Amino acid sequence: MAEKLLIIEDDPAIQRGLQMNLRLEGYEVVGAHDGEEGLRLWRQHHPDLIVLDLMLPKLDGIEVLREIRGSDPDTRILILSSKDHEADKVLGLSLGADDYLPKPFGLAELLARIRAALRRARREQASPAASGFGRVALDVAARRVTVRGAPVELTAREFDLLLHFVTHPGRVFSREQLMQAVWGPDHFGTPRTVDNFVARLRLKLEERPDEPRHFETVRGVGYRFSAG
Repeated sequence: MAEKLLIIEDDPAIQRGLQMNLRLEGYEVVGAHDGEEGLRLWRQHHPDLIVLDLMLPKLDGIEVLREIRGSDPDTRILILSSKDHEADKVLGLSLGADDYLPKPFGLAELLARIRAALRRARREQASPAASGFGRVALDVAARRVTVRGAPVELTAREFDLLLHFVTHPGRVFSREQLMQAVWGPDHFGTPRTVDNFVARLRLKLEERPDEPRHFETVRGVGYRFSAG
């Protein structure tokens, strides 16, 4: 069965172009031209991924994102916006968006990010509903993490990186491999990005972040996750 995408975009030309190209890629596509219609179609169709513009009539994209994430932690959401400001990007990602692509954008990059987001979603669905290591319990379906029963807030990308580690215990990954698997092939980050995210996971989840037991550095190569 084809994966279903919802495009919430008020520009008619962009809306038509995205629908045409995404259907050619084999996706089932529905389109909304304002925020209120977008929420109605989200409830009606339960899409696998949403491409969400921030500047929408009737209800802006940030409010749409808040409404969806209030009851749906799982649907992948890719923000597509001409508001290419750091504050808007940080706000969107902190509210639960999975990715952010500024306009103007290249179709090939958008398709690559959509494929990467859906690939991560499929991997999560194939993972056990709950797992854990050490002091940490992981509820994959709800995208929640607790340490000794206390909830720990992770960003969407931190959770994706954690899930990748947990589902590949004992395997050594280079920073480049982690960038490919978690951020996608067209993300314009650097290996330092991976270092920063691993440091955050250690700080939030390790008992002794300076002496990590689970998120191990493999000198000259990258990182390895150990559940023991």
